[in-house]
Amino acid sequence: MVLFMSDKNSSNAMWGGRFASGPDAIMEAINASIGFDKRMAAQDIAGSIAHSAMLAKQNIITDSDADAIKEGLLTILSEIESGIFKYSTALEDIHMNIESRLQEIIGEPAGRLHTARSRNDQVATDFKLWTRDQCDAVILGLSALMSALVNQAEVGADIVMPGFTHLQVAQPVTWGHHMMAYVEMLARDRSRFVDARSRMNESPLGAAALAGTGFPIDRDMTAGALGFDRPSANSLDAVSDRDFALEFLSASSICATHLSRFAEELVIWSSAQFKFVVLSDRFSTGSSIMPQKKNPDAAELIRAKVGRITGSFVGLLMVMKGLPLAYSKDMQEDKEQVFDASDSLMLALAAMTGMVADMKPNVSKLEIAAASGFSTATDLADWLVRELGMPFREAHHVTGSLVAKAEKQSCDLPDLSLDDMQAINTQITEDVFNFLSVQNSVASRKSYGGTSPEQVRLQVARWKEVLL
Repeated sequence: MVLFMSDKNSSNAMWGGRFASGPDAIMEAINASIGFDKRMAAQDIAGSIAHSAMLAKQNIITDSDADAIKEGLLTILSEIESGIFKYSTALEDIHMNIESRLQEIIGEPAGRLHTARSRNDQVATDFKLWTRDQCDAVILGLSALMSALVNQAEVGADIVMPGFTHLQVAQPVTWGHHMMAYVEMLARDRSRFVDARSRMNESPLGAAALAGTGFPIDRDMTAGALGFDRPSANSLDAVSDRDFALEFLSASSICATHLSRFAEELVIWSSAQFKFVVLSDRFSTGSSIMPQKKNPDAAELIRAKVGRITGSFVGLLMVMKGLPLAYSKDMQEDKEQVFDASDSLMLALAAMTGMVADMKPNVSKLEIAAASGFSTATDLADWLVRELGMPFREAHHVTGSLVAKAEKQSCDLPDLSLDDMQAINTQITEDVFNFLSVQNSVASRKSYGGTSPEQVRLQVARWKEVLL
């Protein structure tokens, strides 16, 4: 069975009588997009079914033609899903491939499908539908990763670890607090996709080439059938902009940056020098020459994905930046970037979710590291302010002097004697030692959003309710 028109002149027929012959091989190669836009087949068929149903309701085509079109399109969808549909580069894109096959199946009624429609609004509609679906997929993927992080936070609410600034030990925090920091970041990422989805949910279908149509179409009907909130209000805008794709890529780039930051931490934490975390074998690989190695390859690849995703965003920005209204063929270069970025982001989300679910914090290593580098110096300064009524700047100076003394004695702050401390300031009492342990330090940070186990559990409970 022949499932496509193989004659090059078939594409010429699609363009109309203006062209005497079909494109040569070079033109065909640069013009064809079927190699990548076939991913929008389901969306194209959904849009065409909605359009034909509307045409019939408006008495622009007959009910029997609409029924034949729907039946033929569902047959094509089945062929595509079963893998027997044959794609032709001579037919340029998924839209012409489907229309050509429809003509083979049902004959004359197929030619009426394109009434009151252009490829311009058809492509914009299909691409919006596809991108909208991907927003939904990303939202679900982000929710799964957030849930995995919340679970880690709940289990590790009491585990102490070093908090860093400039990658230097700063103050003790809890493992749970660190995990919840990424939950908040990812929640904002999720909200960006939700917002983007809302803004893109206007139907271009019916805008036709650029000026609308003289046929009495019902754009509200097709918009509703395809799950859009409303039809787009300007036909020029509907077919000429791709800001919905740019917004998807922008949100993807920010999200990928967050994933990359966490991936970098996992790479560092899993190293022999840190040993903060053990990653499961499922997301690690070995070395071809060094048998002892366990490489955090999944984390490293996630870290790298931001390059591809942000590159796609910048690439599409450059495609769109100088285009006059309305449609230009340049815009055919919009889809590959979005497809690639979406694939990369979904893979990164899945891999990160798996790593987070499986990883195990090394509690003893984390606690030792949390107590290093004079991490409770701020607690000492706070105690001087709170208990002795010392101005903070003076307390900061006294604490710095005590740190210097500890450095000279090659010990940490809790290891200084009371005499050592009183040599710097006579008002210091033995009570200060109750505030120099890392456990007491994190327990004291009870301000809303702080690192105390109490606050971590509060945030865990809040997010568990949100993510249900």
